[in-house]
Amino acid sequence: MKFIIDNWMLIALAVVSGALLLGPAIQGAVNTGLSANDAVQLINREKAVVVDVCEPAEYAAGHVVGSKNIPLGDLQAKLAGAVKNKSLPLILVCQSGARSARAVATARTLGFEQAQSLGGGLAAWKSANLPVEKS
Repeated sequence: MKFIIDNWMLIALAVVSGALLLGPAIQGAVNTGLSANDAVQLINREKAVVVDVCEPAEYAAGHVVGSKNIPLGDLQAKLAGAVKNKSLPLILVCQSGARSARAVATARTLGFEQAQSLGGGLAAWKSANLPVEKS
């Protein structure tokens, strides 16, 4: 106990250093998502279904070409009716990737085991110079 009291600053420094080293690894694990290029490959090769979980006004301002709009609040009730084939890959999209990451959990509870979030959302899609349509 005397050692801990005498060396509390060194112990605190070790704990802080460890946290700083683990921070990027933990953050990287949280921010994972499908890249825009991987999403295009899933759409083209495996006929993935794209569902935009933004609100209707955001969806109208711009969305992935051919995507369906089901707001996050309605996802539980409407996803099974909008996407009949649960075996197809499902790509969930929002503006930044935060809402779509939450939507993945909902989709998986509904039986969509291949549900994935578009990492970075529509912003990443646009920065990859992929087509966006407005309605």
